[in-house]
Amino acid sequence: MTHLVYPGALHTRFHHALGAMHLMSLAIEVLRSKGHSVSKEEEEAATIAILLHDIGHGPFSHALEHTLVNGIKHEDISMLMMEKLNVEFGGRLSAAINIFKGDYHKKFLAQLVSGQLDLDRMDYLNRDSFFTGVSEGVISFDRIIKMFNVLDDQLVIEEKGIYSIENFLIARRLMYWQVYLHKTVVAGEYLLVKILERAKELSGHGEVLFATPALQHFLTNEVKEAEFFSSDIHLAQFSKLDDQDIFASVKVWADHPDRILAQLCQMFIRRNLYKVEISSEAPDEGRLQRIRENTADLMKLSVNEVSYFVFTDVIENRAYNAGSGNINILLKNNTIIDIAKASDLSNLESLDKTVTKHILCYPRII
Repeated sequence: MTHLVYPGALHTRFHHALGAMHLMSLAIEVLRSKGHSVSKEEEEAATIAILLHDIGHGPFSHALEHTLVNGIKHEDISMLMMEKLNVEFGGRLSAAINIFKGDYHKKFLAQLVSGQLDLDRMDYLNRDSFFTGVSEGVISFDRIIKMFNVLDDQLVIEEKGIYSIENFLIARRLMYWQVYLHKTVVAGEYLLVKILERAKELSGHGEVLFATPALQHFLTNEVKEAEFFSSDIHLAQFSKLDDQDIFASVKVWADHPDRILAQLCQMFIRRNLYKVEISSEAPDEGRLQRIRENTADLMKLSVNEVSYFVFTDVIENRAYNAGSGNINILLKNNTIIDIAKASDLSNLESLDKTVTKHILCYPRII
């Protein structure tokens, strides 16, 4: 939903997958130039792993994860798809899967695919910054990659690249607050979640909604995690879903007899999004109750129905997680130190803390 705030943000995940794959080729070239052995087979495996790392995302990925395939992580779906492809290609993806899972003996290859300083983040920060026009996300990816090295099978950054890493971490934090967690982006995503929740509720009560066969499958079936991974039919339908399935249905549902579904879809189409308040403290319960009552009164809603229009949640932002695959700086004496300790920026250690914000959403009629 980022395009609701930044109209240029219409690039696709396919762009990102190709970009990350390109960065992998640059990174391997740099590591080879520094004397580290990466065979042609390992290069192919690492390239496949980064190319397919996001293949398990559905349309509007995070909204979908909260509704149609509730509780099923896109990383697990990516893994399932890679395993299916491995069968098709006669086992040629086995090494790529081991790298993706972190089981390959050269750990630095897995860290290039998924880690605190992986090529995934390096691509999307620059790409999203370019398409949104938010300059705070610009990072020196070429400089960072040139500073890559390996010590004891772990990916490290040479000391002279420390300032580029500081910029990377700060850029990541700023992009989350200014782009990914912008309150209008949040409003659009939550509105889509509520639309799909209502559609799923109606389908569960026997209502037949307009939908493509793939979307219909997930509206009418409550697919649990165990079922998704045990039956091929769910993955087959999931892989057919794209943005058009969702958009076409929302346009049709805007005229649906169900007043709640129609209202939500009309809000989405007309960009009449929720009013979103983001704060460090949880909303006052008394005020929240008054907003619920006013909304229910004005829109003639029941207590259950008002939850589609007035609700709270929390959002989190953590730029660096020192306990999960540290970014290690290789000093000139051949020892390593964590970036948070090596940096002379006093605020860098604060990036290791999870910042939690409370959000309150309600219609603009209040």
